[in-house]
Amino acid sequence: MPAHTGAQAAGRDGVARVVLRPMGSPLPLGFLGLALATTAFGAMELGWVPAAQGRVVALAALLFTAPLQFLVAILGFLARDSVAGAAMGVLSGTWAVIGGVTLTSAPGTANPALGVVLLTAAAAMLVPALAGLPKLVAAVVMALSATRFAITGVFEITASSGWRTAAGIAGLVLAVVAYYAALAFELEDAHGRALLPVARRGRARTAVRGDLHDQTKGLAHEAGVREQL
Repeated sequence: MPAHTGAQAAGRDGVARVVLRPMGSPLPLGFLGLALATTAFGAMELGWVPAAQGRVVALAALLFTAPLQFLVAILGFLARDSVAGAAMGVLSGTWAVIGGVTLTSAPGTANPALGVVLLTAAAAMLVPALAGLPKLVAAVVMALSATRFAITGVFEITASSGWRTAAGIAGLVLAVVAYYAALAFELEDAHGRALLPVARRGRARTAVRGDLHDQTKGLAHEAGVREQL
């Protein structure tokens, strides 16, 4: 987000002014919330945490991950990044559902209805993942989230121990990548340049390396400024 400025556009009746406000990147917070939830559920799926203690894991998703990612979704849209906003919104809702079902179900039981929801959420996550390819590291996190939800969904439908183990492994892989993404984007935001590779391309690279003119180019046609969405 560029520094506080007024982007002006001349019209028939005068000048329209759009005010942009500086904002720290909320992405690291969302990725850290994701890492916590997927690690906790992955540990339970691999048998490292007894199923009887699933209520604690469920509460972590409901009280920590889901609210943080919902906040990041709002800030993402306010920061003019609809891809980040959409991804974090889907993640927030999905983890809230997973936490709620786990909290209210008998320990260790599979739920086919939850499986259908997770498969649908996996398909939904592919939308921001494909749209977010210019930020490749973030897109990889989104794609791995989709994969994790899909594998877990298959387990919930089939109740297969093999799929449960695969879901746990996918969850831990996602956690590692999410931690890396959180650190990389946090360092980039704190130092104003990438200290760890984030693989920005195209407009995503211009957003960091461009000048103020690059940040406000085409502003009149963005959602919230144009007349209709």
